Parts: sequence; C-alpha cells; structure tokens
Amino acid sequence: MFIQTEPTPNPATLKFLPGRPVLTSGTLDMRDKEAAAQSPLAERLFEIAGISGVFFGSDFVAVTKTAGEWQQLKPAILGAIMEHFMSGAPIVNSADAAPSDEREEFFEAKDSETVATIKELIEARVRPAVANDGGDITFRGFKDGIVYLDMKGACSGCPSSTATLRHGIQNLLRHYLPDVVEVRPMG
Repeated sequence: MFIQTEPTPNPATLKFLPGRPVLTSGTLDMRDKEAAAQSPLAERLFEIAGISGVFFGSDFVAVTKTAGEWQQLKPAILGAIMEHFMSGAPIVNSADAAPSDEREEFFEAKDSETVATIKELIEARVRPAVANDGGDITFRGFKDGIVYLDMKGACSGCPSSTATLRHGIQNLLRHYLPDVVEVRPMG
C-alpha cells in the first residue's frame, strides 16, 4: 500500500491519500479524542502525540497538529493509516455514526431561490477546490444578505481561510447574486 502526502494551505495540516476510498459520502471532522471515538482510524491517529484534528474526505485523511514537526509525525501517521486499512476495520464504527451535518440550515422562505443558487455554486465551484486543499465548506444559512458557511478540515483555522472566504467565495457569489452582501464563517 502506497500513501501519498500533500501539503495544504494550512501549515498545521497535512493531507494523506491512501489511494482508496475513505468515506463514501459526506465528510467527517473530529477535533478531539471524544469525537474520534466514532472512528477506529481517528482513535489511532489521536494516540499520536501532537495531533489535534482528523478530517475524512472521500479519498483522503487530513491530519492537523499542534506540536511536533512533520518529519517526526509523518512515519507514525502513515503507519497508523496503513495498519488501519490492512486490518479491514471500518472507517466509521456504525451506521448511526455516519457523517452528518448536525446543524440545521436557516433562511427565509422568500430567499429559497437565492439559497438554491448559492448551494449550487458552492457545490460546483467551491467544494472541489477546498477538498483539494484537505477541507470542506458547507452552506449553513442566509440572512439579511449574509451567507453563513461552515469550514472543516484544513480550512478550519487556516491562515488563508479568511482570504478564501472574503475574496474568493464572496466575490464569486456576489458576481452571480447581487443580493449577497457578505460571506461569514459559522462560529
């Protein structure tokens, strides 16, 4: 088994590509050991000192560190990912722990057409690029011209995420939808 690694715009996050599917649908963002309990692989990764986040995408695992250097951490992370895939254990423990967007979306009924366009643009133009960088962005709400987005994985806490939101996504949405005034991350 050969696992590739790729840097992300967030220097504290590294993307690992095992060359096989990780999640069949959605994404899963775990920021602590308690959240990692839903995944044998995430639990294994959180046992490595200095690991503060694990994010699963369709074909990658993004790992975030708080301490240590990648040269020292990478062999342990690669070993944990390889052992997990060789063991045949599931990525997520059970169907009820499957990835889900637990927070409800919010918007006014009169804005439903605008929201449909926002979601379409995020799905087609934004998410593929963000997944390339080891993260994910999902729509959370639209109120008073402000689009609220949820940033996960490498995007969460990335130094360039504010610029991505303000300049890239905001400009894209405003180009197609003059009603959009601003884009903000959910807190």
